Amino acid sequence: METSELLKKVRRIEIKTRGLSRNIFAGQYHSAFKGRGMAFSEVREYQYGDDIRDIDWNVTARYVRPYVKVFEEERELTVMLLIDVSGSRDFGSTHVMKRDMITEIAATLAFSAIQNNDKIGVVFFSDRIEKFISPQKGKKHILYIIRELIDFKPEAVNTDIGKALKYLTNAIKKRCTAFIISDFINKENFKDDLTIANKKHDVVAIQVFDKRETELPPVGLMKIKDAETNQERWIDSSSAKTRIAYSQWWERRQKDMSDTMKKCKVDSISVRTDEDFVKSLILLFDKRN
Repeated sequence: METSELLKKVRRIEIKTRGLSRNIFAGQYHSAFKGRGMAFSEVREYQYGDDIRDIDWNVTARYVRPYVKVFEEERELTVMLLIDVSGSRDFGSTHVMKRDMITEIAATLAFSAIQNNDKIGVVFFSDRIEKFISPQKGKKHILYIIRELIDFKPEAVNTDIGKALKYLTNAIKKRCTAFIISDFINKENFKDDLTIANKKHDVVAIQVFDKRETELPPVGLMKIKDAETNQERWIDSSSAKTRIAYSQWWERRQKDMSDTMKKCKVDSISVRTDEDFVKSLILLFDKRN
């Protein structure tokens, strides 16, 4: 993509997603994704109703009257975006490709993070770790992330979510909030890696899919191609049996994914490319409050 065209696209996404994060998600993001815990702030004189377990005995002895420790929430978070850049994201039967929606969701979360003074980092993955952007703050950092989301060219086309989760577990030492944004078209089972990652971090899954992936249109013979293996085959979509079998496959796939998220205690949402992702994110944030 030419530089001028890229900058225009970055600007369009910045205007849209920054406005969304400021006007819609500011309060909900803060309450849905809390800090690491309570940190000591100061001591003050004991007041009626204070918990006696908070008494600072050293200060109390020094001043010969009771003082208590005051704690406040450690607000600053590290937020990691695990972005699927495999070949299957380059699909869309409407005017929005899966990769476009992934970019907008990621940018909205990134702006929500920096408005809450959180650091934001990114892992681009396919069946390997394609790129790691270390967590930082600031608008300049966000715009760099958006440019990469738009223009990044992966080396591979297959998907290995488990490998991305292993990398997250090993690379980020302190607890963080991690969003996996993917279509979750993954041939390998990643349940164990997800369980381990979610014990160390707060993992959230966002599935982006296209309505054409859920059912076949009755248009007769169709050549279909797997974007990740390049395998092609012909199918007869005019056959009701074929269409039913395909729909059943999709429903089983979605149920398996949903069951995995529940067993691993991971909050998740699914967003279709022809739907408003804002509603889905609000649903996700409400679920966590």
